[in-house]
Amino acid sequence: MRVAFAADHAGAGMKAELIRRLGAAGLDHELVDLGGDGSDPGDDYPDFAERLGDAIVAGSADRGILICGSGVGASVAANKIPGVRAAVCHDTYSAHQGVEHDDMNVLTLGSRVIGPEPAFECSIAFLEARFSGQARHVRRLDKVRAIEARGIGARQESHR
Repeated sequence: MRVAFAADHAGAGMKAELIRRLGAAGLDHELVDLGGDGSDPGDDYPDFAERLGDAIVAGSADRGILICGSGVGASVAANKIPGVRAAVCHDTYSAHQGVEHDDMNVLTLGSRVIGPEPAFECSIAFLEARFSGQARHVRRLDKVRAIEARGIGARQESHR
């Protein structure tokens, strides 16, 4: 699995640590760093959320881990990209359940909220989880996609 990472100025340190630790963990994943090294306080989460979301939608990454100060702004921005299903998860249950039930493809973390060890554990839970494909979860995911499609159509109409 190709896993993309991105972070704003607040999340860069945690991103680097996660890439290092996940690489050393011997998982069978290709880890791709899409930027955010913390050197520029103007590195804003929407820019990195868009970069990571575009990689997911284009298929150059299968999943993504996106980090900002709280995880909230990154999640909000990433979820504006059709096809991205991002959530802030600071516990392992939510990190794996979001994939198993909701086909979540982007994990967002808050570097000012969660420490390095829980962030690593959440990342592992997220990366090792698989969408269940159970009928009730597929039905719910289809409803989410329908909401997304209606939103896209409404935006297109408002720009005419």
